[in-house]
Amino acid sequence: MCYNDAMGKLQNKKLYLLDMDGTIYLDETLFDGVPEFLERIRSKGGRYLFLTNNSSRGIEGYLEKMKRLGIPAKPDDFLTSTDATVRTIREDYPGRLIYVVGTESLKRQLRGTGLALSEEPVPEVSLLLVGFDRELTYKKLEDACILLGRGADYLATNPDWVCPVSFGFEPDCGSICEMLWHATGRKPRVIGKPEPQMVYLALERTGFTPQETVVIGDRLYTDIACGVNAGVDTVFVLSGEGKREDVETYGIRPTLILPDINAIIKEM
Repeated sequence: MCYNDAMGKLQNKKLYLLDMDGTIYLDETLFDGVPEFLERIRSKGGRYLFLTNNSSRGIEGYLEKMKRLGIPAKPDDFLTSTDATVRTIREDYPGRLIYVVGTESLKRQLRGTGLALSEEPVPEVSLLLVGFDRELTYKKLEDACILLGRGADYLATNPDWVCPVSFGFEPDCGSICEMLWHATGRKPRVIGKPEPQMVYLALERTGFTPQETVVIGDRLYTDIACGVNAGVDTVFVLSGEGKREDVETYGIRPTLILPDINAIIKEM
């Protein structure tokens, strides 16, 4: 299925911005056709970057995973919601002491960029950051409620409700934020997809134009909305969380709807 007579437009694309979970793999299973797809991009002089809202692991974790899956990758092949979050904090919340509801990996990444973090909701903390936290504890939720009740600024790395895994789905950052909303009445400023910052960062890094760029992902409300908000073409794949009927539910129109990566190869 396509919109706006878009079939064939992938032949002219040079920069492919790829979601990972549910798009090129599911948990530890690489989808059929992915190595051929990536090789096709390279053979036509293109570039691909892996874009993910998953803030629970650092780039080193993704490099290890790609190696296990047999996909060659280097650090500058990735852009994460953490990258976009760091830029946002530096530009809009400079010098803040931050409390993070997130994994130790996320905290290491933030500290590595020079940001100041606190493990306790001390009075000096003026910014709460919530990520996809597979190490979530009730204390973290309580601490977050203390800070939100105090009026701290509030960011979230991404709005995803769930993360696809081998047994189905597990709660992601958006679900944690929903708990905090019911407890405090506060909603965060969201940094990752569907906001366009990650696409803008990709264009800056590679030098390609929006017309040469396409976003590919399995979620309309994050991946596809990110591309739409950034003004680039999009491909909605049905290999992960999203369903065809989501187009009408969310009112977000991808350039193309295709079953999976194998189907994309045929359009290149």
